[in-house]
Amino acid sequence: MKVTMVMLGILMIIGLPPAWAQSGEPELKLNLTPETIWVDGVGSGFRKGTFQMGGTVGAGFGIRVFGTSVDHDLALASANLGWVFTDVMASDKWYRGNLELLVELFGGEQFKPNDRYFIGLTPLLRYNFATGSRWVPFVDAGAGVTSTNIDDRDLTGNFQFNVQVGAGIHYFLSDRTALTVQYRWLHFSDAHTRLPNNGTNTEMFQVGVSWFF
Repeated sequence: MKVTMVMLGILMIIGLPPAWAQSGEPELKLNLTPETIWVDGVGSGFRKGTFQMGGTVGAGFGIRVFGTSVDHDLALASANLGWVFTDVMASDKWYRGNLELLVELFGGEQFKPNDRYFIGLTPLLRYNFATGSRWVPFVDAGAGVTSTNIDDRDLTGNFQFNVQVGAGIHYFLSDRTALTVQYRWLHFSDAHTRLPNNGTNTEMFQVGVSWFF
């Protein structure tokens, strides 16, 4: 009896349960694998509550529209954080997808017609299309605030608003990492709080990386 108790104690100390214990309750396993961000595989639509973090760099060419008198060519870098706040919408339609709320911080330099700085913060609403493939197109739009010393007869003062409208595409290199390419129309103006207020208009082309979690 004493030998049996000693053997049982040794087995318990070294972490090897006796045979009768192995045939009892099933072994408890802790699963630390994070839940997928997809409804049903890459490109099938994001799960509600998915977050995105990304950054881009790019440049653009000014266009003279809506009263702008000078071409404002810009270079910028941006960082953004997004939150998918809906389930897949219109699941039986070609345009099925999710809505995402983003906050973007950007800054850069006007390099034509002269050197000027700008920095801004913009909330954006984005719609991501569920294509069932690694290619996930999107459209987005937003408005925010900007600080800049651009003038050139089109702006007055450092405080300006910005309006952005664009489209782009994610190509998923893995389940959670994507190469992102996008086009943005970027507008600065002060909403006629000061004059002149012709505004600036620039077509931006950007490339970057996005991480989803």
